[in-house]
Amino acid sequence: MDYEPNIEALVEVFDQLFLKTENTRLIIGAEEPFYRASINNKPAVIYSRENFYSSALHEIAHWCIAGSRRRTIDDFGYWYEPDGRDEQQQVLFERVEVKPQAIELCLSKAAGHQFNFSADNLSSSVGISKNFKSAVESQAKQYLESSLPIRAQRLFDTLSTMYQNLALLKEFHV
Repeated sequence: MDYEPNIEALVEVFDQLFLKTENTRLIIGAEEPFYRASINNKPAVIYSRENFYSSALHEIAHWCIAGSRRRTIDDFGYWYEPDGRDEQQQVLFERVEVKPQAIELCLSKAAGHQFNFSADNLSSSVGISKNFKSAVESQAKQYLESSLPIRAQRLFDTLSTMYQNLALLKEFHV
């Protein structure tokens, strides 16, 4: 791809798809990504880091797999071991990141955006394992062959049409 998908267009599409139906909106420009659950019927908010398209897709992916109970809790109630994880902690991180990163990969392909695996462990020498990459790719292919989670599928279909990347998806390569 020789273009960068428009982050503002992603925000607009997300809000059109999910603000009324899911009471959730996407806001870009945060210092750190964060999910704020709905309070007093005000919309829940997915905050993505700065204006990074990848950050927005990644946070959306977490939202897409979070169940209804988890979506009532800030940051979905997930544990998070900060940057600097050792090898054992990184293995646990990778285990819970397979599905979100697989969804992010699918959404990236639909938008024609470059996908990068994330170890989210910059201050450590422990990087992304080959097993993790393989598991993410395998899960993404499985999603594309059957179906993504409902909210992810709605966004995937919209982005695929918007960016006309259906042909690209048939030959799925990272």
